Amino acid sequence: MQGNRGPQQNHGPNRPGDQKKSGGTNANGQQSQPCEPNNPNEALTLDLQSFRKPGEKTFTQRSRLFVGNLPTGVNEEDLEKLFNKYGKASEIFINKERGFGFIRLETRIIAEIARAELDDAPFRGRPIRVRFATHGAALTVKNLPDFVSNELLEEAFGVFGQIERAVVIVDDRGRPTGKGIVEYTSKPAARKALDKCSDGAYLLTAFPRPITVEPMEQLDEEEGLSEKIINKNQQYHKEREQPPRFAQAGSFEFEYAMRWKALMEMEKQQYDMVDRNMKEAQEKLEAEMEAARHEHQVMLMRQDLLRRQEELRRMEELHSQEVQKRKQAEIRQEEERRRREEEMRMRNEEMLKRQQEGFRGNFSENREQDMRMHMANHAMNRNSLGGNAGPAGAPGMAAENAPMIPGPGNNNNNNMPGGGQAGFPRGLPGPGDYGPNKQRRF
Repeated sequence: MQGNRGPQQNHGPNRPGDQKKSGGTNANGQQSQPCEPNNPNEALTLDLQSFRKPGEKTFTQRSRLFVGNLPTGVNEEDLEKLFNKYGKASEIFINKERGFGFIRLETRIIAEIARAELDDAPFRGRPIRVRFATHGAALTVKNLPDFVSNELLEEAFGVFGQIERAVVIVDDRGRPTGKGIVEYTSKPAARKALDKCSDGAYLLTAFPRPITVEPMEQLDEEEGLSEKIINKNQQYHKEREQPPRFAQAGSFEFEYAMRWKALMEMEKQQYDMVDRNMKEAQEKLEAEMEAARHEHQVMLMRQDLLRRQEELRRMEELHSQEVQKRKQAEIRQEEERRRREEEMRMRNEEMLKRQQEGFRGNFSENREQDMRMHMANHAMNRNSLGGNAGPAGAPGMAAENAPMIPGPGNNNNNNMPGGGQAGFPRGLPGPGDYGPNKQRRF
């Protein structure tokens, strides 16, 4: 039984509808005066900065809440006032015909606090339902290699669109399970990643095992199915006729319970057999892959060796051609040098020959000129020493006009054995050889 209550103590989540009574009867059945509803969010505030993780992305799909069983006539402003305590909302949507809506808060932790406080809280006379909205852009990634981290997973799937969260699922000891979760900001990006990975073979590491991408199955592992929201139909009442119990041996229930148990055991054995077969097939495929990889590496090394040999042969050919060209150039240079030397030799011989011919011609002409000058000087000396022009000088003139006596000195040499010149055995005549009573000796 409930009587008049004093001031209520805050032992649990605040229910906005507990103090939102605008009018009606009080506990004694008397009509109360209508008054303005009190807003519980005015007295309670949250330090939103303390619920934000370092580097956490805000206003994501993970902080989006579903609000159901809304009263008729509720609009976006009313829903925003209801969640005003939990910070500013970035998305508010109301379906007035079906009585539900969506709101997106800043972080996941704030959304969890709002869900815990407002779920099943009365709002304008009706208890509302607050749940996390289904993430329509979330994908499940399977067959992940053991050395894939959260950062590598985000980097690999970031090529398809903007990512909110990428996590590699691990067990209680931190060992990877081969599964991961990728959450995009939009559905088109998730659909693109799903189609690309389904059509092709997307590899994340050097291990050539492609990953498998599927839409993430949305499960509620926190709230579950409560008694007040279960569908209480005719089948519900039929199933609830018997309480929880152990089947009695020999009874109808026991017989079919054991048959069901045998069937489930057989299912388990089948799953175990499939797992063993799959493990053996994987090990066989890995062994074949290693052998094929070794053979492929050998083939690549052989091709590389052939390529290097071809390059070496081509380089040797180029080197031999270069050497041949160099030899030919040296041969041409040597021939050119010999030709120039031969031309130089022939030119020198020709110049020497011309010089010899010119010396012989000049020598005869110079010899004749010297003789004429000598005879002229001899005549002048005779005239100056004692002779007048007359009969006494006739012999001298006759001697001058006489031809030169041939002798051994009449050759190309200028010197004679007696020290005289050509035609004069005793040399040139002096003043003593010419006088009034002297005769020429030659």
